[in-house]
Amino acid sequence: MIPARYAATRFPAKLMQLLGNKTVIRHTYDNTVATGLFDEVIVVTDSDIIYNEIINHGGKAKMSIKEHESGSDRIAEAVADMDIDIVVNVQGDEPFVQKEPLEKLLQVFNDDNVQVASLMQVLKEEKFITDPNYVKVAVDKNMNSLFFSRSVIPYPRDKNTAVNYYEHIGVYAFRKQALLNFTNWDMTPLESAEKIECLRYLENGVSLKMIVTEYMGVEIDTPEDLERAAKLLSI
Repeated sequence: MIPARYAATRFPAKLMQLLGNKTVIRHTYDNTVATGLFDEVIVVTDSDIIYNEIINHGGKAKMSIKEHESGSDRIAEAVADMDIDIVVNVQGDEPFVQKEPLEKLLQVFNDDNVQVASLMQVLKEEKFITDPNYVKVAVDKNMNSLFFSRSVIPYPRDKNTAVNYYEHIGVYAFRKQALLNFTNWDMTPLESAEKIECLRYLENGVSLKMIVTEYMGVEIDTPEDLERAAKLLSI
């Protein structure tokens, strides 16, 4: 499922921006379908413009019935009556999505204890580590999430201690019931403060199993990201 909101706060209409010869949302949809991992790929949107963009190019899309605060809430509404086990949420602004990371994401559900999983990649450049548009995640030794933040975590008080900084990538997988539970919980204080939806899971005692991926391209959050993506696409 690909949640796709038209009126993004930081970059309005970003999903309909041209990246090469296709819009951002079509790159995301087409590349998700191309992985061959899923029984069905559907864009779930609040926008007639995005809906028509997908449908008119042979894809599958569904209009949301209600207003939603998060992509997870939007997807939960769409899958509530579907007979499915695992739901994967690929954010609409991930045009470079690839098969291998999604395959690794699905494999962790062989462990019955895993309820929610997500992807992350190592951040190395200081400008990205300190940029609040890049959501960071700290994990325990078993790769379970400890916290997500737009701030720098961990804070490097001891400059001699080597640590990895991870960017949280907006790709999730859930057991259906875990996703439905999420939508029944109220928005939590940390989630509201940081504007990071997965904090709702942590604040309700559910850790996310995190999987390191080496390459997910560029997530389109700003016009500058779109420029970076265009350069990457042309390589």
